[in-house]
Amino acid sequence: MARAPKTPRAWQRMLSGRRLDLLDPSPLDVEIEDVAHGLARVARWNGQTSGEHIFSVAQHSLLVEAVARQLRIGLPDRTCLAILLHDSAEYVIGDMISPLKAVLNDTYKPVEARILGAVMIRFGLPPVFPRDVATLAKQADGVAAHHEAVELAGFSPAEARTFFGAPVPLDQEVRSLLRPWSADLAKMRFLARFRQLAGEG
Repeated sequence: MARAPKTPRAWQRMLSGRRLDLLDPSPLDVEIEDVAHGLARVARWNGQTSGEHIFSVAQHSLLVEAVARQLRIGLPDRTCLAILLHDSAEYVIGDMISPLKAVLNDTYKPVEARILGAVMIRFGLPPVFPRDVATLAKQADGVAAHHEAVELAGFSPAEARTFFGAPVPLDQEVRSLLRPWSADLAKMRFLARFRQLAGEG
């Protein structure tokens, strides 16, 4: 008698002990320490960046949030928090580079959207970004990517302009976020900014 095929495991076990179901993620299984720990260990640009440390998604998230505040002065903390968490699904699915996303033809997007929605609900935010926040997050992400590409990932300015648009000069404080940190420091600074914006610090 043939055995029934084994159901593939579709959950991720976190260091907190939580198990996050990728097919039906519950906000109750999202812990900010797990998010920060994972994002601090996920490399942007598939790790193809200069420096002693990877440039992590946690540090990228801090950079994007800082760029958004430079682009639009006086943002509410809730908007900043949403932008800080814009890539938070990557603590589970990793950071896929754009060429791989093109190959996959966006098949990963429903999984990513469900996880991101669970994270947002967990921290009292709408599961889907309001249009103005989504637009600002995308703009800030592009500005950050342009600087990362040129200063860390070996792109020429002309290449970066082609893929990420015209460069936007960054304030000195924002530029300082482009120097890659250790995973532990990235985690600590991500958590500190999260707690500040969430009113926990």
